Amino acid sequence: MNKAGRRTELAYQMTKRAKELKIDIEAILLSNQAKVTGAAATAPKLASVLSWIKTNVSHVGTNPTGDGSDARVDGTQRAFTEAMLKTVMASVYTNSSEDLDVLMVGASNKAVVSGFTGGAQKTVDVMEQKLVATVDVYVGDFSTVRVIPNRFMRTRDALLLNWSYWSVDWLRPIKQIELAKTGDAEKRLLIGEYTLTAKNEKSSGLIADLTTP
Repeated sequence: MNKAGRRTELAYQMTKRAKELKIDIEAILLSNQAKVTGAAATAPKLASVLSWIKTNVSHVGTNPTGDGSDARVDGTQRAFTEAMLKTVMASVYTNSSEDLDVLMVGASNKAVVSGFTGGAQKTVDVMEQKLVATVDVYVGDFSTVRVIPNRFMRTRDALLLNWSYWSVDWLRPIKQIELAKTGDAEKRLLIGEYTLTAKNEKSSGLIADLTTP
């Protein structure tokens, strides 16, 4: 049959599953997961961002060893403050010769960041009847970062990242494999193998153990 708006149902479903797979990959990269070495009966797992960062951290819990072999131990949650952000940004500046690129937070703490006062004065454009009530770029003493919300990360974390020192490396890029049919049902497999490479954890920072407002 011919369906309106799509060439084939198979292509439509493959596009949906590929999008789901990309979301899963991002969620895993930002999770609190230690590496697992693969074996005959054990699937390998990559070490996520949170299992690498140990130097520039504001936290209540326990930091990992910093080699990806163990996950963070979460502690009592507390409210996100601008003082925490400034402290970690200063720590990155002290321990690294590079500049930060982004502050990545969950949706609720994005709203908290937009409430930071800094040294700025917020204004209202009377002619356009528009109030800008968000902070998309934070200019600190030691770095200027873009503030981006991420719905796939843990809401209790705020990540300060330098993109130059993180990479997703592929052993097998994602590809589609045709499987045997079952009756009229056509089957496809999406498969790939990748890992997260941390080139210098001191180039990034973390504010951990945050409450969700």
